Amino acid sequence: MHFCTLCLILWTTVASVSCIFFGADKTINELCFCKLQGKVDDCNCTIDAVDYFNNKKAYPRISSLVLKDYFRFYKVNLKAKCPFWTDDSRCAMRYCNVKPCRQSDLPPVYKGFANGGDVSYTLSKNLASDDCEQDTNAELSFLNTTLSASIMEDFAAWKAYDDAQDYYCQLPDVDDEAEYVDLTLNPERFTGYKGKSAHRIWNSIYMENCFRPKNSYGAYIRSSKLNVAGMCLEKRVFYRVVSGLHASINLHLCANYLLSERESYGIISDTGRWGKNFKEFERRFSPAMTDGEGPQWLRNLYFVYSLELRALEKAAPYLEQEKYYTGREKEDNETVAAVNDFLRVVKTFPEHFNESAMFQGGDSAKKLKADFKSHFRNISRIMDCVGCDKCKLWGKLQIQGLGTALKILFADHVDFESEAQKGQFSTFRLRRSEIVALFNSIARLSSSIYELDQFGLTMR
Repeated sequence: MHFCTLCLILWTTVASVSCIFFGADKTINELCFCKLQGKVDDCNCTIDAVDYFNNKKAYPRISSLVLKDYFRFYKVNLKAKCPFWTDDSRCAMRYCNVKPCRQSDLPPVYKGFANGGDVSYTLSKNLASDDCEQDTNAELSFLNTTLSASIMEDFAAWKAYDDAQDYYCQLPDVDDEAEYVDLTLNPERFTGYKGKSAHRIWNSIYMENCFRPKNSYGAYIRSSKLNVAGMCLEKRVFYRVVSGLHASINLHLCANYLLSERESYGIISDTGRWGKNFKEFERRFSPAMTDGEGPQWLRNLYFVYSLELRALEKAAPYLEQEKYYTGREKEDNETVAAVNDFLRVVKTFPEHFNESAMFQGGDSAKKLKADFKSHFRNISRIMDCVGCDKCKLWGKLQIQGLGTALKILFADHVDFESEAQKGQFSTFRLRRSEIVALFNSIARLSSSIYELDQFGLTMR
């Protein structure tokens, strides 16, 4: 059963209602998360069904799967210039630099690529912080880019394998400054990145790129019938995936918040004490603090999860034929088995999102689909304007994962089942980085739904 975050569970003879109280002087109507139940908007599934499926079946599998070597390493350019405004990312954090790999740590095969080539480990310089905003913690944005010599050697084998394959799409981060990052060394958590720079990112995403009606709550769209419900399906889907991703990221920050930089007895810890911040969750999601919109943002989390889940189901025939090659035969076999087990479970979900209802019609539908793609590409480019390297890393990864899901869903020219039976996909191809991003993206959404339930269980 789903327990709404920070809710007291009220049982009645008719139904159970999950509500949240943040003060005795508040009324149930002001503070109740009663909207977080029933059907997921624009889907056939229910929130309770998603909760049960994710928390009992999907989450344990995907959270272990993304720890495999194939999914741990993500190639990304964190140095690209912001294409939309004067780049202020150098000053968004007090310490903006990332910890570089030393030249002496690189195996000979990669030393020639230090200043260029397909794999680059260009050393970062310490960036001046005299003009930085003083609303962030000094150490929280640290991005660990350390890779062992053995891992670097593995990349050479991976690259040789990849180069032997045919591709039909372009990687967004293949350039001289792209580098591999170990995601397990850089978990998504609250970094202290906030203030004008962070708000500008989300404002730009919502204000400039979302299909939107006129009346909105700041950068956000209201959930009233005269607002989101009055938009066509395609525009609602676009808004809900962006809003759901935003809610998911905010949940990660609330669930992995720096609670203290010191352990007991005042001893300084290298890692600090991280955990759930209930007051931060209240600020970001309670109806009282969001003009009643918080529950709807959480509902959109369920929507984007359902959408990506459907993409995995649709592309399962393709993904089941992948080798997930890393050069370690035993681990590769284990990864293939784990992926196939996860996809088997995904197929059992009873009410997947129905993308076939979208973009139906003539020229107007084609134009709408083109606008849809154009808006999403703009959002992916806005990620280069994020002023925290760790935030940029996870933002780019989750946006690419969502973009990969949309690519799968709207690949109308591909009959996945038929091509799988032929043993060869001639009209569809996913790059390694797209697969890595897709699985890590669904893992992040899965984690958000799981953490939402854990918040509620803690407060019972």
